[in-house]
Amino acid sequence: MQNNTIEKLITQLLKELGEDPNREGLKKTPHRVTQMFKELTSGYTITRQDTIKDALFAEKVHNMIVLRDIELYSLCEHHLLPFFGKCHIGYIPKDNIIGVSKLARIVDRFAKRLQIQERLTQEIAQELQDALDPNGVGVIIEAQHLCMMMRGIEKQNSLMITSSVLGSFRSDQKTREEFFSIVNKS
Repeated sequence: MQNNTIEKLITQLLKELGEDPNREGLKKTPHRVTQMFKELTSGYTITRQDTIKDALFAEKVHNMIVLRDIELYSLCEHHLLPFFGKCHIGYIPKDNIIGVSKLARIVDRFAKRLQIQERLTQEIAQELQDALDPNGVGVIIEAQHLCMMMRGIEKQNSLMITSSVLGSFRSDQKTREEFFSIVNKS
């Protein structure tokens, strides 16, 4: 990411909006916005190895493992406005389990990109399928989109829910129902 180029573009944007980029409150805004975008899009530079490291463990566990309510924050690729919510992940291992914090790191890795929720859900599920080769994976994301809440249709209470199910979560109705039941418990 070219910091100087982005700062110049933000300065120009402020001018185009009718602002004075040299006024007190805006003097450092181009730099701050550049740093913000670096942080919010850091998922492009992080690899699977960076995320998982050595946190795959050989275990003969064949029951469902679920981590609920993983906070997520991302940027809508259509308007560059945030969407935020929670992600629920479930999987049934074959030979390996993954350190629990790595599930949240995988969510962050893909959320910290310009995204649409539908693709984000699929990317998380596919990453777990590829990294663990489990019997099955399920991912559900519930999120609110500021592009829908503060502009356009302005529906503040809308909640988008997406799911991606792979392996036994797709092929076995009872497995899928068990996952959805666990996620929906209060």
